[in-house]
Amino acid sequence: MRQGRTYLKKNDQVEVIAGKDKGRVGKVLKVLPDENKAVVERVNMVKRHTKAREMNQQGQIVEKETPIHVSNLQLICPECTKTGRIGKKILDDGAKIRFCKSCGESIEKKA
Repeated sequence: MRQGRTYLKKNDQVEVIAGKDKGRVGKVLKVLPDENKAVVERVNMVKRHTKAREMNQQGQIVEKETPIHVSNLQLICPECTKTGRIGKKILDDGAKIRFCKSCGESIEKKA
């Protein structure tokens, strides 16, 4: 399988634009580039039943996040606080950055 390319990175703020959680906003916890998916905080929750492993432990129902396809997510610009398209450009010093196409500001975290 060809490795996918995604514009998302860990800790990005995203909004779900399609599916059962449409309109929800969350932080990206994990990016799976091979599958073109990302795990977003409190989005696409499923319930998993766990079995008791020891005598003193009980079985329980655990809620966890499952990956969602990146095409259903849109990045929120930290500067203008809107969702929108992003672009990539290479600076004079050779660094690659992502920028918001609506306001033109860099999305990368300031160090």
